[in-house]
Amino acid sequence: MIFIFYNLALLAALVAGAPWWLWRMATTQKYRDGLGERLGRVPARLRSTSAEGKPVIWLHAVSVGEVLAVSRLVQEIESAFPSHRLLISTTTRTGQDLARTRFGADRVFYCPLDLPWAVRAYLNALQPQMLILAETEFWPNLLDGCFRRNIPVAVVNARISDRSWPRYQMLQRLWKPILGNLTRILAQSSNDAERLVALGCPPELVSVSGNLKFDVRAVQEAEATSQLKACAAGGLRFLVAGSTLEGEEAALLEAWPSLLASDPNLVMVLAPRHPERFASVGTLLSAAEVAWVRRSDWKSKPANSIPSLQPGQVVLLDTIGELASIYSIAAVAFVGGSLVPAGGHNPLEPAQFGVPIVIGPNYANFRAITEDLRVENAIRIAPKEELAKVLIELLINRDDAANMGQRARRVFEQQAGATARSIDALRDILHFSDEPRSELHKAGRAERPA
Repeated sequence: MIFIFYNLALLAALVAGAPWWLWRMATTQKYRDGLGERLGRVPARLRSTSAEGKPVIWLHAVSVGEVLAVSRLVQEIESAFPSHRLLISTTTRTGQDLARTRFGADRVFYCPLDLPWAVRAYLNALQPQMLILAETEFWPNLLDGCFRRNIPVAVVNARISDRSWPRYQMLQRLWKPILGNLTRILAQSSNDAERLVALGCPPELVSVSGNLKFDVRAVQEAEATSQLKACAAGGLRFLVAGSTLEGEEAALLEAWPSLLASDPNLVMVLAPRHPERFASVGTLLSAAEVAWVRRSDWKSKPANSIPSLQPGQVVLLDTIGELASIYSIAAVAFVGGSLVPAGGHNPLEPAQFGVPIVIGPNYANFRAITEDLRVENAIRIAPKEELAKVLIELLINRDDAANMGQRARRVFEQQAGATARSIDALRDILHFSDEPRSELHKAGRAERPA
């Protein structure tokens, strides 16, 4: 009965929102991208994959953060299950672009909307032997369709942030029957596991695997990183401000004169979180009357053809997928989404390189990771009014900053192992994939690690 109400509500929302969606599609390219795939038109390249006879594993990673998190897992799945074909879906355009670049366009597609006919089309065409969901992509029709077809569903890197927890609690009656359809849930932390059980996940199906992001290493140096190194002569140092949101760029620019006064050889790499804001951030930089360049102006150019950077310049990182590598050259990193009430972004990317990290006070989306770093004195938390002071302290006190960065690296390395634990769980599930549904649930049961 609850699925009937869900689908009626979904249909009503589609009808009521149709004018808005049509207007957005007419005016904004990203709303048109992959529309056919989202509505259930399965690309021919995926149908041909199914025709090859290899059993399919379907992995869904919603956006850029999830794609980055599963990058190592994708490699390990291919190694562990060489007789299977791994197909990868995303929801956002930026996630789609990054996944195509990292994993190959022939096996990447847009995830269908959670409409019964769209979900049915993909399940019929792909006939996956297993569905893997990254983090908390719980879509009722997709999960119900898998359950009816006896397709096991594993959730990896599962988490419920402080921000989203109240919303999940309000819809607990919806989640309980949905989460009962899962085969295995691998949570990032014990707190996430407890919340999932409270929502209705059978306790025997939930275990703590750790955070996949601790296992992610920059696979190779990005082109932008090599270019920045090449054109940073004369002892220039980099402040890398990553995943910034509206309001944070202005705060950084307000602090910029003070930072330059403390370290005249400083260059800032500014990486807005959302590509649609690249142009407006460029306008903000011009209005602030700072010297700045676009990273995209250098794309695919040899490093020796790029003009040298000058002290005080700002590099606008208006490309996707290069930030994680660029953190490696930072003297100090600021991780955005944290000065504004957005829950913060991932501090692990700079931590892996031993870079000292500064964030704002809003980090609910990454609370467990941030607390691990904070306990080891491996991160600084600063509100807007103290941002310049904290950054200056780290820029001036280089030994203290270096020690702080090394502590961050140790925290990163001590938390590794989630990928191996996830692969073990997936292997157990596939081993039982031809058994009745009750046996599939037994395959999902495991003791939580101590």
